[in-house]
Amino acid sequence: MTRNLPAPGRDAAPGRVYLVGTGPGDPDLLTVKALRLLQQADVVLYDNLVSDEIMALVSPSAERIYVGKQRSHHTVRQEGINAMLVQQAQRGRRVLRLKAGDPFMFGRGGEEIETLASHGVPFEVVPGITAALGVAAYAGIPLTHRDYAHSCTFVTGNLKDGSIDLDWEALARPGQTVVIYMGFANLEPLCREFIARGRAPDLPAAIVQQATTQAHKTVVGTLATLPALATAEKLEPPTLIIVGEVVRLTERLGWFEPGAAQCDEPPAAALRSTA
Repeated sequence: MTRNLPAPGRDAAPGRVYLVGTGPGDPDLLTVKALRLLQQADVVLYDNLVSDEIMALVSPSAERIYVGKQRSHHTVRQEGINAMLVQQAQRGRRVLRLKAGDPFMFGRGGEEIETLASHGVPFEVVPGITAALGVAAYAGIPLTHRDYAHSCTFVTGNLKDGSIDLDWEALARPGQTVVIYMGFANLEPLCREFIARGRAPDLPAAIVQQATTQAHKTVVGTLATLPALATAEKLEPPTLIIVGEVVRLTERLGWFEPGAAQCDEPPAAALRSTA
């Protein structure tokens, strides 16, 4: 989305905010636009899930401000982040707000640009590959497949009030894939609730840790077995949970192997060297 702004080249006027999604972690999944802005920013506000490899692409001259939020621990509260974005832009700086995944998928990007708009601060949103798409692609789990799922639903397992009071009637319907963000801490009650709402205990389910990175790990089970498997594998956040028949396909279609060379020359490195 562009608010009638000039193209963000090196001669663009300062004093604006770029809300940029960095994708699920692999720097080669950045958009070309995101990479260009990483190299042109005056100040970067970044979250804890933005990978070190992506931060390595930030201009050496840029000021870096960590504003990461983790479960039950916020380095800077959301209201403070909103205020910092406004203040930095009002100083005439080119401000880069980096978010893992996509800014508008459970990323509070809407709240941030609402604040910017109310203060008359120019902004632009640069989409990123949301975690669900990156996780599914690297784990070999098509989120939709005409033989298994005709729809896909994204939900958060960590609601604003700390509950998991989801629309279970809708989520328990067959013929769909359900992707759960921020559900690691509630994995056992989530699986239990699916079963209580009528889904079969042997419905395939997977949890994927740090997808697309060198710490990527896919654990596949069922609604009945997944919590114990996740514990046995000593998984840690960030993770994503995928529930549905499409999970069966990962055994045949999973392709990503951490540590294996995926291409001869990583695109992000190539672009960095020529920017």
